[in-house]
Amino acid sequence: MEVVKEILAKIKTYQTILIHRHQRPDPDAIGSQVGLAEILRASFPDKMIYQVGGPVEGLEFLAEMDEVSDETYHNALVIVTDTANSPRISDERYHLGAELIKIDHHPNDEPYGDVVWVNTKASSCSEIIADFYTLNQEELTMSDEAARLLYAGIIGDTGRFLYPATTPHTLEVAANLMTYDFNAAELNRELEQIPMSVAKLAGYVYQNIVVDEFGAASVKLPQTLLKEYGIVDSETAAIVSLPGVIDEVLAWGIFVEQPEGYYRVRLRSKGPVINELAKKHHGGGHPLASGANAKDLDEVAEIYQEIQQLCKACKK
Repeated sequence: MEVVKEILAKIKTYQTILIHRHQRPDPDAIGSQVGLAEILRASFPDKMIYQVGGPVEGLEFLAEMDEVSDETYHNALVIVTDTANSPRISDERYHLGAELIKIDHHPNDEPYGDVVWVNTKASSCSEIIADFYTLNQEELTMSDEAARLLYAGIIGDTGRFLYPATTPHTLEVAANLMTYDFNAAELNRELEQIPMSVAKLAGYVYQNIVVDEFGAASVKLPQTLLKEYGIVDSETAAIVSLPGVIDEVLAWGIFVEQPEGYYRVRLRSKGPVINELAKKHHGGGHPLASGANAKDLDEVAEIYQEIQQLCKACKK
């Protein structure tokens, strides 16, 4: 692949490389970002490699970010992983580098950057980074830590190989990563564990979910509830998949009120394509897993009505 050769050539050219990912990171954001950083550190020990961005929000067991000055970006290569749209890039200094590379698996609605490698057929951006190593393994080195991070990213974005994006190639990549020295079972437990407060919130979700006759479901999580349970927004990610285990549910939205008053919208589906809906509401993502924003409860109701319409059309 020409783009793979071009990316490796760019990496070889620069002495300083800064790797970004999206805001509010999930395991795939951290896995692809820091997994790539660890591969490059192992492959080019004389280069300065940094992973940058905001807080990792409960994923400290995977990795933490480097603190860098603005000057670090001078004559540097910037790589952004797992981020479809430039406004979502964590740390807006990404544009200060000499060149910018985008590596992602989301639909390429905004092909920002000087070099773009997007593979929407990949289960995760971590799978793409693992492929980048495999395609260049004569020149790159995979470390145990890089393998751990990439495995975590794949596990996170496939729901432990449950979601439709999981392919035979995904399983092959994961199997190869497991040959390195890290404890996959322990990593799975760390990714799965939730605090008691989130477990109680899960109970609230099941008690208060609204499902219509076509399988469209909705759950609202107001700030008063989050404060009562002692939960911050990032912790609500653990309950997003819960409606999916209910037989009657086909697609759903979880509406999380933010301290500023707007709602963060997490959208999931077992069939109807929802990313176009998300784009209409300042969001985007995958066909069956997307995110959006609603300015108030009126827009929350509007989004739920659109989910209902998609489910109704799918049932016909």
